[in-house]
Amino acid sequence: MKNTTNNTPTEQTGNQEALPFGKSNYTLMIVGIVLLFAGFFIMTLDKEEFGFGFLGITLGPAIAFIGFIFQFYTIFKKK
Repeated sequence: MKNTTNNTPTEQTGNQEALPFGKSNYTLMIVGIVLLFAGFFIMTLDKEEFGFGFLGITLGPAIAFIGFIFQFYTIFKKK
């Protein structure tokens, strides 16, 4: 019987080729996660009632939104 396994070069080169993202992608993902946490943390610092101050309505959500956009950019960036 004929051997039907297909050993492509990407299977033989090791684990580095199997990773979905490169090192720069993972570094940028960590930066995006830090931005997200910073935005949500800033929202908790607002002392106004129900969080209706500048930190809770403007600055915190803006930083969290930048963190989400940063994450989308990192995911779609090529190696």
